[in-house]
Amino acid sequence: MGRGKRIMKPAVSSLVWVVVATCSVSVAAQWPKYPSATVPRDAKGDVNWDAPPPRTADGKPDLSGTWMRANSGPPGRGRGGAGGAGGGAGRAGGGRAAGAGAEAGRGQAAQAGAAAGRGADGGPAGGGPPPGARGGVSLEPATPGFPFDPKAPPVATFFEAGGNMEGGLPYTPWAADIKKQRMSVIQKDNPDAMCLPMGFLQFHQQPQPRKIIQTPGLILIEYEANYGLRHIYMDGRKLPPQGEPQPWWYGYSVGHWEGDTLVVETNNLRGAEESANDGWLDVNGSPYSGEAKFTERFRRPTYGRLSIDLTLEDPKAYTKPWTVRVDQRLLPDEEPIEFICNENQQFRRRIKID
Repeated sequence: MGRGKRIMKPAVSSLVWVVVATCSVSVAAQWPKYPSATVPRDAKGDVNWDAPPPRTADGKPDLSGTWMRANSGPPGRGRGGAGGAGGGAGRAGGGRAAGAGAEAGRGQAAQAGAAAGRGADGGPAGGGPPPGARGGVSLEPATPGFPFDPKAPPVATFFEAGGNMEGGLPYTPWAADIKKQRMSVIQKDNPDAMCLPMGFLQFHQQPQPRKIIQTPGLILIEYEANYGLRHIYMDGRKLPPQGEPQPWWYGYSVGHWEGDTLVVETNNLRGAEESANDGWLDVNGSPYSGEAKFTERFRRPTYGRLSIDLTLEDPKAYTKPWTVRVDQRLLPDEEPIEFICNENQQFRRRIKID
């Protein structure tokens, strides 16, 4: 499949497998690698993934860079969890394609997933378990995982946020009913399948990369998936009271440093009460409500690794707060490609899902 700009997002049910390869023109001429002089390398020119993280002028860890999700879960389960690895076409072998990801296990769910293929850079430990195939398509390139840390919070999985959590997520009856309804229609309303903004956890685990741009007063996270863009205010402002600003898809985020850890608090989000496409934590439809407050703790322990511990407090959806981990691996010398998702749900009608 050729590399090219992604111009539409396919939506899929578990009964349909669609792979769309757009613009077969080679992207090599469009998106050349740019070897940065700031990347630590050895005498052979290979990246030193275990080098200390870079720091900003004020001495804080610099989280800037282009990041891919990584595998760091329990042996035999990892990021994908029981029931299957995450969806999307892989960033591998120099082929950029639009694709669809589908859940195989337990008759669950379908998920649209367009992912970008980009040549592996030899990357650090941490890409994911050996990729599965959906419909004969390799979803992601095989890259070694980060060592599993049994003392860390449970590692979130792409399809199920609590896939590595003993007993699963602590749903309230309200949340359990919503998830049951979403799964009964094979997750057709997942915002990822509708070209709509996703929840943080689903964004963090997309097989497309995300780019962090760090400045003293503002941190931006550009998610290649669905052209997501988050603003994290670092200028000392406080988190506004719940309900003061109108609900936003990405909520209102403020950050501060606790030593070398960036702590980001987010509230005033569009929850599952807003519409069938709002308040999705994962592909399987675990919900959050308009009362949700997320706290993310970002750490960069080495040059090539980023860890995010995400805590959700949402008394309407969960009986107690809970925390999961998401790990990221660096993609040096690379940039995200544009992801234009203008087809929206029209694609579903064209392939006669609706």
